[in-house]
Amino acid sequence: MGSRNSDQADAARSPLRQTASHGLKIVVVGGFGVGKTTMVGSVSEIQPLSTEEIMTEASRGVDDDSRVREKTTTTVAFDFGRITLDTRNVLYLFGAPGQERFWYLWDQLFAGSLGAVVLVDTRRLKDSWYAIDRLEHHKMPFVVAVNRFDGPQPSISRVREALALPEAVPIVDCDARRRESSKDVLITLVKHLSDLSDAFFVESPLTLGR
Repeated sequence: MGSRNSDQADAARSPLRQTASHGLKIVVVGGFGVGKTTMVGSVSEIQPLSTEEIMTEASRGVDDDSRVREKTTTTVAFDFGRITLDTRNVLYLFGAPGQERFWYLWDQLFAGSLGAVVLVDTRRLKDSWYAIDRLEHHKMPFVVAVNRFDGPQPSISRVREALALPEAVPIVDCDARRRESSKDVLITLVKHLSDLSDAFFVESPLTLGR
């Protein structure tokens, strides 16, 4: 927690520039307790908007917290953060709730998004299947970020195999508590989107003047 707080303190907390004219939207999805709120908070240049609530005993029988016993809060709508890319472009981050009872919100969060980050916990890889399925259904580009926790961890290639992901989908390691690590994940996604855009125009060149 100390590392996360330090990184957040170092992040610039600046108002939105008056020259900003283009908003780009990215969604962070994944299972319950994988670190989505932490990632949005670590990389956002503003104090993130978070709809976290204290977990009650009633939720213990609904949400599977068997691998996150230390978790005391949970996102009930979405997390929101912002990153200024340049004088005109701003990146908006939306962290989706991980509990199954809030999955109905995902389609709304996907609307208008350029792409997504699927954050996974290797201790609970099956919790990522729904996120990947929904993104593929929406034909939305995404990258997978493996949030490394303490203890033995499988390799990237093993994670790819377990999730049945094609080589075209980037997978990277990350520590969602650290700003630079979360930034690297977003850079990977932006590069992936750029590569897909370049490939589209190569395969389907547009004829101007028609």
